[in-house]
Amino acid sequence: MKSITFFNNKGGVGKTTLLCNIAAYMSIYMKKKVCVIDADPQCNATQYFFDDDVVDRIYDSSSRSTIYSIIEPLSLGEGYSKKMPIRRSESFGLDVILGDPRLALIEDFFAREWASSKSGDIRGIKSSLAFAEILSKLQSYDFVLIDVSPSLGAINRAILLSSKYFVSPMSIDIFSLRAFENITEWLKDWRDDWDAALSNVKAGERNKIPELDHGNAKFLGYVTQQYLAKTDSSGHRRAVNAYEKIQSRIDSVIDECFTDQELVEPPYKIGTVPNLFSLIPMSQSSHKPVFELLGKDGVVGAHFAKVQDSKKTFGRVAKQLVKLVDND
Repeated sequence: MKSITFFNNKGGVGKTTLLCNIAAYMSIYMKKKVCVIDADPQCNATQYFFDDDVVDRIYDSSSRSTIYSIIEPLSLGEGYSKKMPIRRSESFGLDVILGDPRLALIEDFFAREWASSKSGDIRGIKSSLAFAEILSKLQSYDFVLIDVSPSLGAINRAILLSSKYFVSPMSIDIFSLRAFENITEWLKDWRDDWDAALSNVKAGERNKIPELDHGNAKFLGYVTQQYLAKTDSSGHRRAVNAYEKIQSRIDSVIDECFTDQELVEPPYKIGTVPNLFSLIPMSQSSHKPVFELLGKDGVVGAHFAKVQDSKKTFGRVAKQLVKLVDND
């Protein structure tokens, strides 16, 4: 199983839409067994995967089974939940661990446990590996994709501690470039803290550290989104000049920022998703991938060609992502 977190410190970059469509393409057209963990308290992925009435029924229940129901027992000192509350999204062809707004309430818990782990405290170390424990129970999948909030907080730190890889969806603007500086500085700090925590564990207690796969989340690359494009004389779509200038700087900024970090070989661009305009809200309201939209979902006229183009677009990104992981 390969775990990939879709992460960017900058919000509004289309992270959830990209993840959900990539996951669906992997499952439907590449025949991969895929599970998505919605670890963003905003629960946008959950709302995308399931009809409104299904979501209402889930969250009206006091005993709803979500990512929170896995983590909450740990925060109460009851240990890990052994049950994985997995729900099938038929329209996307994959399994989901549902998001929950209450996950935000556990941010302080993870922050406290991280602080205590620095002294070599076993409980703090075990708590910080909560998502590694979850991933250990999902080994039957080919890919587990994790949606997270645009935060440099304790929950995302615990997720990236456990995830094998991460990908950064980004819009082509100067703020996305600056976000890489924040991400890399943050990654370095918590990796240093984690190494110190493990070294501070007393010799007689080191056998109590869970044998879970964790460590460095390797940066696989980025996916540019939401740019404006035009067709050149050869018939190829190209970003307009203002976007192209910023795009040309991205790889060099990554090389400057990701010093001492584990990287794939450049170029780091996994793919590009141009602005799909009305197809995105149409896809979200229909609760199905963009490339599966039909006339009954509101597709008319030239939109049918756009739907087919989106299948090629998301397919290229999904195939490149799988190739990078398989070659690692």
